[in-house]
Amino acid sequence: MSKGEKLAVLKKYFGYDSFREGQEALIDSLLSGRDVLGIMPTGAGKSLCYQVPALMLPGITLVVSPLISLMKDQVAALNQAGVHAAYLNSSLTYGQYRKALWYAAQGRYSIIYVAPERLETEEFLDFAGNAVISMVAVDEAHCVSQWGQDFRPSYLKIAEFIQKLPARPVVGAFTATATKEVRQDVISLLKLQEPFVVTTGYDRPNLYLGVYSPKDKYAAARSFIERHPGQCGIVYCATRRLVEEVCERLQEEGFSATRYHAGLSDEERRISQEDFTYDRKLIMVATNAFGMGIDKSNVRYVVHYNMPKNLESYYQEAGRCARDGEPGECILLYGGQDVVTNQFLIENSQENEELEEEVRAVVQAKDRERLKKMTWYCFTHHCLRDYILKYFGEQGTHDCGNCSNCLSSFETVEVTRIAGALVGCVSACRQRFGISVILDTVRGADTARIRKYRMNYNLYYGALAGTPEQILRSVLNDLLCQGYLASTDDQYAVLKLTDKSDRISQKGERIFAKLPKEEKELWQRETFAEEKRRADFRGKGRNASLQRPMFDRLKALRSEIAREEKVPPYLIFSDKTLEHMGVLKPKSKEEMLQVTGVGQYKFEKYGRRFLAIFLDKDQVL
Repeated sequence: MSKGEKLAVLKKYFGYDSFREGQEALIDSLLSGRDVLGIMPTGAGKSLCYQVPALMLPGITLVVSPLISLMKDQVAALNQAGVHAAYLNSSLTYGQYRKALWYAAQGRYSIIYVAPERLETEEFLDFAGNAVISMVAVDEAHCVSQWGQDFRPSYLKIAEFIQKLPARPVVGAFTATATKEVRQDVISLLKLQEPFVVTTGYDRPNLYLGVYSPKDKYAAARSFIERHPGQCGIVYCATRRLVEEVCERLQEEGFSATRYHAGLSDEERRISQEDFTYDRKLIMVATNAFGMGIDKSNVRYVVHYNMPKNLESYYQEAGRCARDGEPGECILLYGGQDVVTNQFLIENSQENEELEEEVRAVVQAKDRERLKKMTWYCFTHHCLRDYILKYFGEQGTHDCGNCSNCLSSFETVEVTRIAGALVGCVSACRQRFGISVILDTVRGADTARIRKYRMNYNLYYGALAGTPEQILRSVLNDLLCQGYLASTDDQYAVLKLTDKSDRISQKGERIFAKLPKEEKELWQRETFAEEKRRADFRGKGRNASLQRPMFDRLKALRSEIAREEKVPPYLIFSDKTLEHMGVLKPKSKEEMLQVTGVGQYKFEKYGRRFLAIFLDKDQVL
């Protein structure tokens, strides 16, 4: 296929003039019949990597996805773009399912989204065995690995399904987050054949990352939301009770908020999701049951009211922010209870109950290790973006200029004496206690627990008396992050020495740490930095010629059309498209087609109504 054909498909159906990083290479490989593995951050355009070749290959493309919300959203978006697509999952009645399958057998759809569980049913196997299936695209491919954060045993059946087909189609696997071992699992368990692998990088430079430990989480969250009037955002909470509590308080204070968690009825969840998707409610307060696969492009902020249990989940949830490439803000409000809550959730997980006890224990141990890395993210004083990139095996810049740590006031201080006392205390007590006991010991605390454990006789008892606990904890966390100390993975984590410990105690290695210059509340200090960062970023990223009244007129027309079509507004045109339209001020069809996100099909369907805003109506029709 020529480059012109690919670009013609891209422009006609999706309204873009060029491919993003990694997309074209993956598309070319699939069109040539080579399997692929695409690892691209949320919002980087993974879906186009299989949707474009699906429109160029003969027959049907099957997209395997575990997410009903994603299927509905992407099928609606494809149909709006003029592509015949359908989904087959448990949300359909049996009659609807049979009808969709009959249409599929008649060749009506070029793309069919299917839940992995459906692949095993006799009815679907009969359909697949008689259809021309050119490609199988596996979305959220990390779900195939028990080392992934969302392991689903049903994904293990995908390779078996492909083997049952009369002719093997080309196979593409796509995910936003995958560590090295997860990537290896994806290739092995999906039986990808010499796949072309593309990793475009995990960085989302348009996202501001912030971690705070406010004394009053609700007050901090409310203050943050107040500074985003009229904008859509998601507030993630760890438990259903917190979702209800936070949502109710926001509603009582006049905020446009709704809620979503597994304890609500199907109908309540549907209404809440639609209210948020259609912009009837601006704030979604939810557990992690919400959002997987939601392609709402105008979410301007994501607040994590609690720390998630791993970085994969955090970055995927944060990645739902600013999918249009415009500036977005991702705030995590950390509290000590978050660790306890996540430990409880790990130990009492009801997921994957069919796993053997031995395998379940291994998975839980891995979950505890990931929780530890997530906790360190909340403690580090180094660049947050750099920390995430290193976790996924990439090299960062060490100073991104767009996270709370890089914008806060820190100084590098030698802490060799403090580090030596902490490591020495762990060694002197024969590695039997956790963080709190060690900190109390070096501070010389006279508590019943210290006397009970006889730590008041430890060689390092009181060695750091007078040093603020916040500094001690910060240095200890740094030692854990850098591998000078380790902690066990069980519920009552115990500090342990490592191969690097004797560099401090015996070899005299100097240790440095970044410590805050001020003892003010981080949330208070953030206000100016945040405002400055947002002003700088938007000043560079937005065209000053776009006047707000014009954007509001375009949004109002989009909302009117969305109500008529009964689809979410962003499926008509994204905010980014409207902004570009307002900058270009098109006066003809040719000029309108220069707007990013406006393709031939959408112009024919909606373009003239938007042109009417820039011209007299009679000139457009």
